[in-house]
Amino acid sequence: MAEDKKILFKVTQVKQYFPLKKHLGKPQLYVKANDGLTFDIYEGETFGLVGESGCGKSTLGRVLLQLYHQTAGKSMYYGRTLSELAPEYVRKLLEKAEKYRDRAKQLKSAYEAEEAGYNQLSEEEQMKIYDQLTAKRNEYEIAWLNVVQVLGGFAAIEDLTEIKQAMLAEWRLNSKIGALSRRQDGHTIRANACRNRYEQAKKSGKEKNALLRKEKNFHEKVNSCIRAIDELRQQQQEAMNQITKLRKKYYDNAEFAKLEELRDDGIDLARLTYHEMRYLRKDMQLIFQDPYSSLNPRMTLGQIIGEGLRTHNFFTESDPAYQEYILKTMADCGLAPYFLHRYPHQFSGGQRQRIGIARSLALQPKFVVCDEAVSALDVSIQSQIINLLREMKEKANYTYLFITHDLSVVKYISDRIGVMYLGSLVELASSEDLFRTPKHPYTEALLSAIPTIDPDAKKETLLLEGDIPSPIAPPPGCKFHTRCRYCTEICRVQMPVWEEVAPNHYVACHHKLESRS
Repeated sequence: MAEDKKILFKVTQVKQYFPLKKHLGKPQLYVKANDGLTFDIYEGETFGLVGESGCGKSTLGRVLLQLYHQTAGKSMYYGRTLSELAPEYVRKLLEKAEKYRDRAKQLKSAYEAEEAGYNQLSEEEQMKIYDQLTAKRNEYEIAWLNVVQVLGGFAAIEDLTEIKQAMLAEWRLNSKIGALSRRQDGHTIRANACRNRYEQAKKSGKEKNALLRKEKNFHEKVNSCIRAIDELRQQQQEAMNQITKLRKKYYDNAEFAKLEELRDDGIDLARLTYHEMRYLRKDMQLIFQDPYSSLNPRMTLGQIIGEGLRTHNFFTESDPAYQEYILKTMADCGLAPYFLHRYPHQFSGGQRQRIGIARSLALQPKFVVCDEAVSALDVSIQSQIINLLREMKEKANYTYLFITHDLSVVKYISDRIGVMYLGSLVELASSEDLFRTPKHPYTEALLSAIPTIDPDAKKETLLLEGDIPSPIAPPPGCKFHTRCRYCTEICRVQMPVWEEVAPNHYVACHHKLESRS
């Protein structure tokens, strides 16, 4: 998978904590819904996410969409580039690059000092503070990545004055080009709307001439944007050439070359402003679990599907192509054209879910979170909806995060599957590998609980004893140790490392299944 697929999301040590009401004199408590998640999602794949209710699956989906502003970590998105979006956080970092770099170095020095002391401790003492040391390492790594992913090898250069000026000049040009490109798109949409209305209108010559004048006016604005963009692109190329010259100047510096490999053109979603994230909303959509409460009861099907199209300037409401596109989207999702003016209460559960899918996919997103999208439906309807999602994915190469607690469903639709427990990923592998050779005791127990109709199947159901611990105060060490039949002392005090135990098969466990007889 990793060799032939482009990464769409790179998630690094993402945390999502929800504060509880603080009582006077008591420390602040948090619900640790997502607790240090690290994984990649590849373009065009279906990434399945399974686990018991309350483990943080839905929270993770909303964090990736930035509907929740994550507490810590990095969520890098590669569906667009830094130069295309020119986010504000890049400008802020460039203006105060030395300050951000020095802070990251201070965090690293503090960590290294603690690590040196840690290495002098006994194994028992090390296990007690291992989790704290890991948290400090993650903190400095994230702070350092924030700097290096923008500056690249320049982070190794002491005097950044000339470098900052060149990179800020490029950022300002990128920002202007992006704004003009969006303006050009808006004028093009309105010009096309005028042309479509002209061709379909049965009006007098005077009214048609007015539409033609409007179309011409919008085309003039489009051409004006194009000319301005062309001029800016010449300046942009000069700025890029200047930065390239500066890079060549330091190529012989070993530290520069090492850090240059960490330069990253992805977008850190957690650091975007509201308006920047709103611009990316059309790239990232959500299909809700409840197909009824997620639909506005006062809007017709056509209005529900069309709302996002108007908000993101795909069409103007007066454009005849607007309704044609809605009808096409409905047909693709198995909705009859005469449903157009009906309200949500007039549909069945399966039809409502099709409406939710049509609303999300109408925007032609690059990434879709399917949050328990079939769990509220009858089994026969579930298969129809799953087949619809697969069919739409094959047509447009969508990327899905498919959240569910049903292992039979996730096996059918997913390319890779992540298993979550109490806010943490415990295993990640291809669908085939996970079902054939599970390596975590929790995955083993989940798979053993899948019902079968084969009378000859010899399968022992592994019951998980005890209750799920509180996400407010999860147990130390491995969170699963309170219910694991393979638990030993190390599990109670030391968090297991997230590691690749086979090609593209990751697990966090001190006692992996492959190591037991």
